[in-house]
Amino acid sequence: MKIRKEKFVLAWVFFTLLSCKEEVKKEPINESEKPNIVYILTDQWRSSAFGYAGNPDVKTPNLDAFEKTAVNFTNAVSVLPVCTPHRASLLTGKFPTTTGMFVNDLYLPSEELTMAEIYKAEGYNTAYWGKWHLDGHGRSAYIPKERRQGFEYWKALECSHDYNKMPYYDNDDTELKYWGEYSPFAIVEDANQYLAKHAKDAAPFLAVLSIATPHFPHHTAPQKYKDMYPPDSLTLNPNVTKKFEKRSREELQGYYAHATATDEAIGLLLKQIDSLNLSDNTIIVFSADHGEMMGAHDVRPFQKQLAWDESVRVPFLIKCPGINKQKGSLVNAPINTPDILPSLLSLSNIKIPEGIEGEDLSELMKNPDPNADRAALVMNVAPFAGSYKNPPYRAIRTKQYTYSKTPDGPNMFFDNISDPYQQNNLLGKPKFKKLQQKLDSTLNAKLTQIGDEIKSRDYYLNKYNYKFDVKKPAIPYWEFDNGKGVVQSPKPVLE
Repeated sequence: MKIRKEKFVLAWVFFTLLSCKEEVKKEPINESEKPNIVYILTDQWRSSAFGYAGNPDVKTPNLDAFEKTAVNFTNAVSVLPVCTPHRASLLTGKFPTTTGMFVNDLYLPSEELTMAEIYKAEGYNTAYWGKWHLDGHGRSAYIPKERRQGFEYWKALECSHDYNKMPYYDNDDTELKYWGEYSPFAIVEDANQYLAKHAKDAAPFLAVLSIATPHFPHHTAPQKYKDMYPPDSLTLNPNVTKKFEKRSREELQGYYAHATATDEAIGLLLKQIDSLNLSDNTIIVFSADHGEMMGAHDVRPFQKQLAWDESVRVPFLIKCPGINKQKGSLVNAPINTPDILPSLLSLSNIKIPEGIEGEDLSELMKNPDPNADRAALVMNVAPFAGSYKNPPYRAIRTKQYTYSKTPDGPNMFFDNISDPYQQNNLLGKPKFKKLQQKLDSTLNAKLTQIGDEIKSRDYYLNKYNYKFDVKKPAIPYWEFDNGKGVVQSPKPVLE
């Protein structure tokens, strides 16, 4: 049972029953004061892969147009750049070391208070489409209502990247179904139907579209979009090593193709919001869970988890009701994953619950200041799978600097303005000694604030009794396919 939620629900039930018993006439709540929320979460879409970000190759006309109507957080970061940790942090407003959700394929404990549960308690309808990756019961298992963390309408699956035959579960139907077309278009079509059905409801809605592209496999992108990107014509950043030039171009072809197709699907969603006259009372967010290294710094395509900008930086565009002069404004101060929930709650006139660790940045959203700055804490507590050989780290990202430490000491220090491709490590250089000390103190203060310490992977795996597979260093989600899977979670799971 969820203790905090249980108290809230019991109090609400008691209040409702008391009101009915005494036949007290209350003034109706003006639901129009509560904005709708449409949150578009994509997978592995790094911040540089957009036309509006200056990319010379990729075609993203719909998001380019949306960026001109929104506030653009140019240095948004993923708190731990891989799927499950980001999603857990997004829904709870907490850091991965607080929730214990720091590797893929864990089960988010039912005790955690989450985004949909908060909004639902405030009278919102809640809906979720696409990739979930928070249930930890295997990647194709049916997720019952009690494990959906407050989402009511449900067309989702734990995890799949078969975009042309994407499986999903339809609400309470336990039979596995398949989207009938390329999944970004199918998900948006269903979401558009949902919006049309609920556009005139008295209650507002929280709609989360979790679209799994442009995550690999890249070759499965629809051919007509791949034809837009001949590999030899594509531009590589100067930090892509010779070793990965050919492969990076091959992967970028499909990566950009997925991006352009997904942009087209998102354009249909944005058009539907406008056609239903929802724009004036809907907060729209576009973002991603992490980036993609794509051969930069001699790291093969598909990798994330690292503190480089290619992995950590993500898009974050937000359009709020009443936005006018702020249209197209830039905020260079980083927004971090735990900051998103409290900021949305504040914009929704909902009290931020105790225990949420992110910072409320709603004022920056309403009054964008490109000169504002702050330090965002990013991390990798226990590198796994393809990143297993890399050390754990904690890092901070400001609008100008990246500074990172492992259990063995500092390992990265970059001026991202003068060195946007992070090729000149400033660690130990006398000229930057005082600045390095200042950044180190800031990082240490951030860790103290959440009770975190930079310790070994084994320390944290042992703390939560997580077990990696011996041959594949990750939570063995594939064992559920043969009936041998074991749910791993920061807290015991009551089946």
